[in-house]
Amino acid sequence: MTVGRWAASAALVTALGGCAWFGTSKPKPQDLGPNVVKLDIRQAWSARVGAIKDVSLSTHVLGDAVYVSAADGTVVALNARNGQDLWRTTVGKPLSSGVGSDGVTTAVVTKSNELIGIIDGKQAWSKRLEAGAYTAPLVAGARVFLVTADRTIAAYDARTGQALWSQPRTGEPLVLRQPGVLQAVGNTLVTGMAGRLVALQPDNGAVLWEAPLASPRGTNDVERLVDLVGPTFTQGNVVCARAFQASVGCVDAARGQVLWTQTARGSVGVGGDAELLAGTESNGVVQAWDRADGKKLWSVERFQHRRLTAPLLLGRSVIMGDDAGLVHVLSKQDGSHLNRLQTDGSGMAAAPVVAADTLVVVTRNGGVYGFRPE
Repeated sequence: MTVGRWAASAALVTALGGCAWFGTSKPKPQDLGPNVVKLDIRQAWSARVGAIKDVSLSTHVLGDAVYVSAADGTVVALNARNGQDLWRTTVGKPLSSGVGSDGVTTAVVTKSNELIGIIDGKQAWSKRLEAGAYTAPLVAGARVFLVTADRTIAAYDARTGQALWSQPRTGEPLVLRQPGVLQAVGNTLVTGMAGRLVALQPDNGAVLWEAPLASPRGTNDVERLVDLVGPTFTQGNVVCARAFQASVGCVDAARGQVLWTQTARGSVGVGGDAELLAGTESNGVVQAWDRADGKKLWSVERFQHRRLTAPLLLGRSVIMGDDAGLVHVLSKQDGSHLNRLQTDGSGMAAAPVVAADTLVVVTRNGGVYGFRPE
């Protein structure tokens, strides 16, 4: 079985949210009723990129800039204050991953397994890969880090694309066709490998520690799939993440110690702040946990069957989008309704992000919307 077939099999699980709808119609979401506004939010600007389609692309924030890529190879850096292009280019090939950038070098991966580096808004280099990638590259320390579908972790020179090191990983036969975990925590490179958060030395890829958030279970490879999925929430040395359809939990990245885990059946990542961790389950239930110890605080069931994004915690709000193009704003205190925002109706392509005091969401039709409180 090839890596491509592995990824396709796992993508089916993701699309179904871990449930089998074969032979039955999809359950209809309940009516949300009128939008009684308790927190005034206005649309500040909108922009366009190419359609996202069925590609799981993540949005990258760096300072006041928001980096967005489209399925057709368009890559855009936007000023989050006004929605204007800082630069826009195309790599001329369909993309399989989101975008990563350090403000100098921007990197994406194509469906034809090429890692492409963009410098000053222009394509500077490309590197052929042995396998595809669905997690956005991480650009940090003048290097581009990448985790591919065959679970190889590699580093490249951000200016030239020259390969610096590569660490293959073997084991689990399936990998999700959606963004996983790849980030810097201090001077450590942190990624997800199956149900484990793994820390590596960024200079050579040596493993520093592994922290299990979930263990494979079941009788076949699909049931045993527990990859970590993005986005994560990180504060200081604490990284909180979700294991696909298995659990959520937090890890002390300074020691590689698991702080807590809780069973959770979701397929997208988590959001949080110093007090609360929030996630959306595959059936649309929104769940909040105490960030310190994992105690369940509240849950909301009115969004069932709406295919929610991972949430963003912003001020006193918990914010997520759905597959109808709506942005739901909930109270951090108890999950009650604060506002509901409209976009183009095509569904959200990625979890909401914040830059320059602006809430930014991206739709599958390529709409980029910036919202601010009144």
